[in-house]
Amino acid sequence: MTADPTIFVVDDDEGVRRALTSAGGLLGHPVRGFPSAHEFLTAYQPSQPGCLVLDIKMPGMTGLELQRKLADDGVNIPIVMISGHADVRIAVEAMTLGAVTLLEKPFRLEELLAHVRRAVDKDRADREVQNKSASVAARLGALTPKEREVLDMIAAGKTNRAMADELSLSVRAVEDRRARLMKKVGAHSVAELVRLLGPL
Repeated sequence: MTADPTIFVVDDDEGVRRALTSAGGLLGHPVRGFPSAHEFLTAYQPSQPGCLVLDIKMPGMTGLELQRKLADDGVNIPIVMISGHADVRIAVEAMTLGAVTLLEKPFRLEELLAHVRRAVDKDRADREVQNKSASVAARLGALTPKEREVLDMIAAGKTNRAMADELSLSVRAVEDRRARLMKKVGAHSVAELVRLLGPL
């Protein structure tokens, strides 16, 4: 990942937004503030790593509505929710939708920074898993139907002899297909192959 994680702050209160922007900068990451959910959506690119510090109660699209839209669009940016007046229902909904936490104003700076740091770390870990899964999927997609057939049998624990009998092939032919598919997916052993298949 080459892009530096960005801390996005969405709050309609300019004073709060300015304070949060200054606080976020203490973590050594760029911080971008937005007065509304609409302005954030206009500027945000899901490929940009980082996290979102989001006020729940805002004019127009609320923080919860923005959180729902991001979830519906398949955008998994970690969110630290903040609110001056969150009730239990709102807190439960925010957490159900995947918020890292919900902080009630006023909160301690150290508390905010700890949750933002955790959110940035979560985003980094999630993106690493996504990148690995995409890479494995691309390699599997390069297999021919016959190689994929052998792969499925390997995953099922079948021996070369059993595969040869089932496919009406010689053991040597099965070994050749197996060698080709192992090379294509970049696995050096059956154990490694099974680990690669695990997340898919």
